[in-house]
Amino acid sequence: MNLNEMFSMQGKLALVTGASSGLGRHFATVLAQAGATVLLSARSTDKLQPVLEEIQAVGGKAHAVAMDVSQSASVNKALAEMVEKFGLPDVLINNAGQSIAKPMLDQTEDDWDQILDTNLKGCWLVATGLARALVAAGKPGSIVNIASILGERVGGAVGPYAISKAGLVQATKAMALEFARYNIRVNAILPGYVATNLNRDFLASELGDKLRMRIPSRTFCELSDLTGPLLLLASNAGVGMTGACVAVDRGHLVSAL
Repeated sequence: MNLNEMFSMQGKLALVTGASSGLGRHFATVLAQAGATVLLSARSTDKLQPVLEEIQAVGGKAHAVAMDVSQSASVNKALAEMVEKFGLPDVLINNAGQSIAKPMLDQTEDDWDQILDTNLKGCWLVATGLARALVAAGKPGSIVNIASILGERVGGAVGPYAISKAGLVQATKAMALEFARYNIRVNAILPGYVATNLNRDFLASELGDKLRMRIPSRTFCELSDLTGPLLLLASNAGVGMTGACVAVDRGHLVSAL
């Protein structure tokens, strides 16, 4: 197998949760460019239309599916409809997530539930739902959970988010252990601070600059930094990897204390 074949997603069906913007939109576009048929999911398919049209405009294959990852009924319904209409996904990019920036003492129970239900419970519901279907069909698979460097370190005003991402790191390892016997690989990407349209102004601000200066490379990540790690873990190139948590942070996690 040559290098192009190793990283190719040709013939693969890939589900990307939280695909309407930011990292999810980038992941969906990359997978489509690599040859996959991409199932874009979000709570509302309306938000997925720009991504769908962008992929299709350059000859990629994609479909939009409504799914609320925090609700088991929605997840089960969406997975059943996907299988019926498009087939059983080979790859899952568990990207759906959210954060509410408040000091810990100002966070409410509703804030906690909203963040943990999406970031951690949602990952578990989609991953186990797909894994059951893959096992029943006797098919291999690759699951890539999108965690964060805040799953290994911590920051102010993001307590529930950091807790959810730490749980996601451990969930990745627990899933990898139990799914390995079924030839289903489970790995995680831990992005650092990635410049997107949503946070670019903040990262360019005075506060953002102070944050940047704490990164050994003195640079924030770009979406393109995640392309290689994504394809490694999702494709046959990463066949020997499961339970790995790959930080993509331009050195942020190795900053001195």
